[in-house]
Amino acid sequence: MGASVDAQLRFAIAGKRLLEVHYKGSVRIVEPHDYGVQKGNDKVLVFQRRVTKGVPGKRPFGWRLLDVSLIERCAVTEQTFEGSRGRTDQNHYVWDVLYARVE
Repeated sequence: MGASVDAQLRFAIAGKRLLEVHYKGSVRIVEPHDYGVQKGNDKVLVFQRRVTKGVPGKRPFGWRLLDVSLIERCAVTEQTFEGSRGRTDQNHYVWDVLYARVE
C-alpha cells in the first residue's frame, strides 16, 4: 500500500518535488506550496503546471487551492522545483493550521 496523501504532501513540500494529482477527473502536475487547514478543511495551495484534461474556461496553469479530501490519487515525482514563487512581502493565504510550507 502506498503512502497516505498527507505523507506525500509533506514529503513533496519538504523536498520541493512535483506531484501528479488526480483531482476532479483530471490529472494535474503541480508544485505544492502550502498545506494546512482552512475553515476546518485540509487544503493544499499548488501552482498547477500541467493538466491532462482541461476545465472549460480555465487556464491549464496557475495557482489553485485544492481540497485534500477530493484528491483521488497522488504521487510524488522525481522532478523538483525551485521553491517559493512569491515575493518576501507577498501575503499568503490565512490558515487555521499550517502543516507545511515551501521555503
